[in-house]
Formats: sequence, C-alpha cells, structure tokens
Amino acid sequence: RSRGLGDVYKRQVEEIITTFISMKKVLVITYYWPPSGGAGVQRWLKFVKYLPEFGWEPVVYTPENPESPADDHSLFKDIRPGTTVVKKKIFEPYRMYKRFLGMKPEERINAGFLTEQEKPGIKEKIAVWIRGNCFIPDARTSWIKPSVRFLKKYLTSNPVHAVITTGPPHSMHLIGLGLKRSLQLPWIADFRDPWTDIDFYEQLRLTRRADRKHRRLEKAVLNEADAVVVVGPSMSEKFTGHMEKLPYVIPNGYDPDDFNRLKPDDKADESGEKTEGPPNIQTFRDKFRFIHLGAMNRDRNHEIFWRALSELNQEDGKFKADLSIVLIGKLDISVRESIRNHDLEEKVIREPYIPHDRVANYLRSASLLYLPVNNTPNAKSIQTGKLFEYLAAGRPILGIGPDDGDAAEIIRDCQSGQMVNFTDLQRLKQVISDWYRQWSNHSLTIDSVNIEKYSRRTLTGQMAELLNKLTEKS
Repeated sequence: RSRGLGDVYKRQVEEIITTFISMKKVLVITYYWPPSGGAGVQRWLKFVKYLPEFGWEPVVYTPENPESPADDHSLFKDIRPGTTVVKKKIFEPYRMYKRFLGMKPEERINAGFLTEQEKPGIKEKIAVWIRGNCFIPDARTSWIKPSVRFLKKYLTSNPVHAVITTGPPHSMHLIGLGLKRSLQLPWIADFRDPWTDIDFYEQLRLTRRADRKHRRLEKAVLNEADAVVVVGPSMSEKFTGHMEKLPYVIPNGYDPDDFNRLKPDDKADESGEKTEGPPNIQTFRDKFRFIHLGAMNRDRNHEIFWRALSELNQEDGKFKADLSIVLIGKLDISVRESIRNHDLEEKVIREPYIPHDRVANYLRSASLLYLPVNNTPNAKSIQTGKLFEYLAAGRPILGIGPDDGDAAEIIRDCQSGQMVNFTDLQRLKQVISDWYRQWSNHSLTIDSVNIEKYSRRTLTGQMAELLNKLTEKS
C-alpha cells in the first residue's frame, strides 16, 4: 500500500517538474513591486501570481530603490515561492526635488498632483515645469539606457520568450522599445493609464518641444510593440487614433483570495472569536457609513458630494445623527477645505494608508462605497482600480462621474450601484436618501452579477492567451 502511495507521489512530482520545464518565460518590466504599495503595484503583482497556472513563468525586472507612495509588506504573500525577481539600482532626481521643496528625505512624493499641506507656490510650479520638460517621459528616464544594456546581457544567458512592460511610469515602455529594437523579442506594452491623454498631462506646463517629444515617443511605443494592452474600451478608442493596430482590452480586477482569506469584521470565526476589525471604525458599527479607499486629489474632490451630505444633514436630524464618512488614504488640501466649509468635520474619520490584506474588512464594513471619478477631459475612460475591489466587497457603490463612462457601464452591468453626473445634485441627494431609508429598514443590500469576469485569475488567462498568440507567430 505504501509503495502505491509512493508511486502516486512520484507521478505527481514528475508532472510538476514536466510542467515547470515546459513553461515559457516572460520578462515583466515594472517600476512598482513589493514592498512598494499603492494602486500601481496590484495589476502586475496579480498577473505574476497567476501566470504559472497558464504555462508562463514570469521573470520580474524592477528597481532596487524605487520612490513609491507607500510601503506594504503584506503584498509579499502574493509572490509565489521561486519567482525570479531581478533588481537594479535606479537614479532618480527626487532627492534633489525634495531638497528644492524643503521636504525631508523620508517624506513620500504624492502622485497625481495631490497637495496635502498648502496650495502650490512658486517653487512647486518651477518643479512641475522641470519635471514635465526636462524628464521625458517621466522622472525615471535615467533608468532607460542602463536597463537596456543590462537586460541585453542578462537575456543572453537567461533567455525569455517575450517581454512585457507596464506603465506609468512610461519609461518602462522605452526600456521595452530598446529591447525590441535590439533583440526582436515579442513585446507587449501594457498601459494602466494613458500617456498624453492622462488626466494631469495639461498640468505639466509643457513647452511645444516637450509636447512633441512626448507624442513622438508615445507613437513609437504604440506602433513598435507587437501588442498594446489597455484597461478599458474608452482608452482603446483613444489609442486607436495613434496606432496602426487595435489595442487589446484587459481590465483591472479583484483577487478572490483577498476576500476569501478575510472574514467580515462583524462575524466570528469557527472558534467563536471575533475577527479584528478596522481600528476606529468599530465605534461606528451602527452608523450610515460611507467609505472611500485611496488618495483623493483635487480632480476627485466633487463639491456636490459634500453639499449633498450637508443639505441632507440640515433637512433630516436622524440622517445627521447616523452619518459617518471614512476616508482612507491621502487627501488633497481642497478636500479638507470642502469638509470644513460644509460643516462635516465631526462626521469624518481619516485613516492613513492601510496594508492591502486589511482592505477587504474595511470595505465590507461600509454601508456605501464612494467612487469619485476624476473630473478631467478623459473622465469617460477612467476606471479606478478600487472599483473592482468595491465590486468584490458586495456593498452598494455610489459613483460621481460621467454616466456614459467606462466605470458607469461596469457598475450598471454588474448591478452594483449608481453613477451620478458631476453636476446632478438633486439626483445625488435622491440616491443617498433612498439608500438611507433602506439602511434604516435593514434592507440595504446589493446582489451583484457578472463580477466573476473581473477575477484576477480569469484576466491572467486572457493575458496568457495573448502571450501564446504572439509567441506562436515568432
């Protein structure tokens, strides 16, 4: 009998070894990788996690000393044992940038022109001009040539079947462009956000010369990559006008593991003990609680949200007593001003960055999940990464943004909430009031549909299919 078990074990080991040997390898060039936290790391951390299930062994190339918005050591649990991660030091001008602005070396630089302390002064404006015009496409430009030299040598003794770059920062795509021109490997350029159509492009104070260079480099990447991947249909439409072939759409998503491994904070585990809930929020268990996850910059600070809540407070004393607003992440100074101007300070709980392995518990503790879309020219194409984790949390989503945009379409398709236009104050108040009545009657629930297609494992299968298609041609 023991011999039989040994034979079964031997066959299983042989199958695993055979699968591993037969795997194709893909080099993934990404600026954001654990311990870096924030939204930028999630997409490719999850793709790398699941690619081996589809016959692809990822090799990750990333900076040894990146400038990231936060650190999150909980993300290491998503890296499969044995994953090859190649790191190389990078020179970035951020040390000089911080010294110029009077920042401490350990202070973090905010993304998306978020200003926490004060309105931008002359120094900040000068720094933005230098960043936009002297560091093209971004502050990681000095990493391009050294990385191309290093990787050409590395790949000679460690060959791969394909290369993937993910941006922003779009300097990663220029590393891919250099490798493509030198080695002719199949190359996928993955755009988590646009390049010249990104929401803050107009704020870079670009000269005509700098703008032309951005657009020339963007066009080279879009047309020399073997495939371009974007996260949504509106971004695909924008890119189609700049390239000779159609981009592939593979959206962001959620990882079921993140939600299966955590229990809601109001349930007991099998031993009967309470699971640990979010700090400071337990006090508001009986509150009508809005939760917003992530940084909120000026473009996401919608006055009608604060005005709607303020007016509902004035119109209904019970609503005012029940209201609670939890903001997780960094806030632009304009957000704090709006909260103060609408007399909502006592209703707001601020939480700093939280490790990703605690996000599910926070989201599940919400009555409503707040999703402000950037009020910028590219608003229709914006799908914030948090949207998909909101879907997985199973709580109603209240969005403010274009009702004909990509995010609105996802919310409608999944029957997961409501998207209200930027200026429709009366409808916003009505939606909040309706949901508040349901909450008061203990009937505020959401029965989402079609969210499985946004599972990270499912989406990785789509990326693997594209890799297979490209490498079969080569």
